[in-house]
Amino acid sequence: MNSYGKLFRITTFGESHGQAIGVVIDGCPAGLAMDETFIQSELNRRKPGQSKITTQRKEDDTFKILSGVFDGKSTGAPIAIVIENADQRSKDYGHLKNTFRPSHADYTYEVKYGIRDHRGGGRSSARETAARVAAGAVAKLLLQQSGISCHAFVSQVGNIRAPHYSGLDLSKTEDNIVRCPDAATAERMIALIDQVRMDRDTIGGVITGVIRNSTVGLGEPVFDKLHAELGKAMLGINAVKGFEYGSGFEGTQLRGSMHNDEFYADGDRIRTRTNHSGGVQGGISNGEDIYFNVAFKPVATIMQDQVSVDKDGNEAIVSGKGRHDPCVVPRAVPIVEAMAALVMVDFLLRGKNSKL
Repeated sequence: MNSYGKLFRITTFGESHGQAIGVVIDGCPAGLAMDETFIQSELNRRKPGQSKITTQRKEDDTFKILSGVFDGKSTGAPIAIVIENADQRSKDYGHLKNTFRPSHADYTYEVKYGIRDHRGGGRSSARETAARVAAGAVAKLLLQQSGISCHAFVSQVGNIRAPHYSGLDLSKTEDNIVRCPDAATAERMIALIDQVRMDRDTIGGVITGVIRNSTVGLGEPVFDKLHAELGKAMLGINAVKGFEYGSGFEGTQLRGSMHNDEFYADGDRIRTRTNHSGGVQGGISNGEDIYFNVAFKPVATIMQDQVSVDKDGNEAIVSGKGRHDPCVVPRAVPIVEAMAALVMVDFLLRGKNSKL
């Protein structure tokens, strides 16, 4: 499927080396002020060519709204957004027409569809995520009306880890090119990525997401649990290999007496003294910070020769060419935020019908 969401539903289209990519947003309420400057700023955070530690493909990612907006506000009709591709170098991928890159989607696409666009990976390319960021920016504008905010930052590159988010000033995330709000950790991360780049290799990392000021009661109790939808949204991002929320896997080492989040009354609010639950209990938001980690693998395309096979099963050498990120996580931060915003907006709209 190329669509996501129930009430706030997006459908993305386009390929890495096609004429354009884009998204159709259905279900956006009428009357939302469409802040195009904000939407462009979100796309700028994801676009290639930002720094020495990202791909050098040059795309301005300038967007156009084709429908669903009149006099600067949403009309309730589908909103179509298109982003033209400007810097394709399809010749860099000619050697992949009949061979499969290790750990890439080349082989599985070929078998499933019987045809594939080998130029930059076609539909499997992370270029498609620009459309999600555009839609996520619209979702963020809707969430602002309810005071809900979605943040993300790079919390790990290789074996270099930042402190827990609760001790960080997330407003400093954009202060450096790796998007880690802890300056000292960021310097070490940048040095590692730069070394990996010079080694013609790639490396993975982790992005931490934090959703603040969530309404209590978002999420469904059985199959559409809030954390399950967040997991689905994050696992649908290119190169993601894992998702955990709250205490995650480390929580398995605790006893219930240590892990349980005790309730207390804070004025007219019910709060928890700890937040091992990650802001979600019974699949439903409880009003505390919703936080989670998203693990990204090393980018599959590396600038080294690798042994593979061609379409006929003959051994072949795949040579690394083209322009690729040595580490995907710095540019994936706005993608994680966008997908979180899409999940939250959809549940926010669904929650309006939960009770009289």
